Amino acid sequence: MRFKHLDEKDEMILKHLLDNGRLSHAELGRLVNLTRAAVRERVNHLMEQGIIDKFTVTVNPIKAGKNMSVYFNIDVEWSLLESVAEQLLSDEEITSVYQMSGGPHLHVHALMDDQEHVERYLARLRKLEGITGVHSEFLIKRFKEREGLLI
Repeated sequence: MRFKHLDEKDEMILKHLLDNGRLSHAELGRLVNLTRAAVRERVNHLMEQGIIDKFTVTVNPIKAGKNMSVYFNIDVEWSLLESVAEQLLSDEEITSVYQMSGGPHLHVHALMDDQEHVERYLARLRKLEGITGVHSEFLIKRFKEREGLLI
C-alpha cells in the first residue's frame, strides 16, 4: 500500500518498525541506509504527524489464557447507541467496539476464557437497556492478522 505523505525511506522505516518495534535507531539506520540521527529525526517527525500513533506490545491471547475470540453484532435502539457503546467499553473482555453502517448496530470483539465465560457475557448483554438483538460468532482459525497498518 502506498501513501502520498510518505517517501520511500519513511515507508521502509515503518515496515521495519511494524516487524520489530524494538529496533534501535542505529539498527534501523543500517537497514534503511541512513544515519542513526537521520532515522531518529524521521521517526520523531512521523510521531509528530500522528502517522506513528504509538509503540506497543502485542500479546498472544491464547498463551495468556484467553481461549476464545468472540465477535458480536449487537443491534441497538438508535437513541441508546452511544450509551450501550459506553457500557461495553468498560467491560474488560471487550477489545474493540465499532459503529457500523446499515442500521443501529455495533460490531464488537471480545476475548473470553472459555464457553461458560461467553454464556455469562451473553446473559449480561441481554440485560442491557437498548440492546434489541445479539448475534455472536467465535473465531475458529486466523489466516492473517495484523496489528497496525501494513505498508
